Amino acid sequence: MKRRLNHIALVVPDLAAAMATWEQALGATVSAPMALPEHGVSVAFIELSNTKLELLEPLGDGSPVSRFLERQPAGGMHHVCLEVDDLIGERDRLVAAGARVLGDGQPRIGAHGNPVLFLHPADLHGT
Repeated sequence: MKRRLNHIALVVPDLAAAMATWEQALGATVSAPMALPEHGVSVAFIELSNTKLELLEPLGDGSPVSRFLERQPAGGMHHVCLEVDDLIGERDRLVAAGARVLGDGQPRIGAHGNPVLFLHPADLHGT
């Protein structure tokens, strides 16, 4: 199964401030912010030559990212996104190996219109 790094997601308490830091202090190219209510987040992407960084800010109190910020108020790494050739096949293989898929186990559409699944971080050493 082919796997490729798509992006690394960073939770931030203030998306606009984080975008400004990456743009002004570090000279990065940052996308416009985008609300993803179905995931409970607002996002912006930092384009790098070999991958992307995704900045995540909670969108409402029920957001999984809100709970992350309660434990880590300054923010931090939230997840690593890998692309696979067969998402359902990979999900089934991971479940058979003991990994837990979050939610109902069915893919949802992510920020770039691609189907996504999230695995329980405890099953992957905290990420």
